[in-house]
Amino acid sequence: MAAVSALGLGKTMEKKLHAIGVHSAEELAELGSRQAVARLKAQYPSTCVVILYYLEAALRGVGIKELDKESRAELRDWFRQL
Repeated sequence: MAAVSALGLGKTMEKKLHAIGVHSAEELAELGSRQAVARLKAQYPSTCVVILYYLEAALRGVGIKELDKESRAELRDWFRQL
């Protein structure tokens, strides 16, 4: 199993993911970016949509700037309904 740190999300995000029960890149992939953000938002109410973008980009193996407009719009719309 690859550590969450292998996704390049940073120490703070790694700690927050551990706090919601995500300890590996595989666990994050299984859970998905949306469910992970829902859990993060429940525990850390200040979680913003940008975290969703970063997690989704990391799972896709791309940089956040490489997420296309359609994907961002879909993620943003989903996040607003949380």
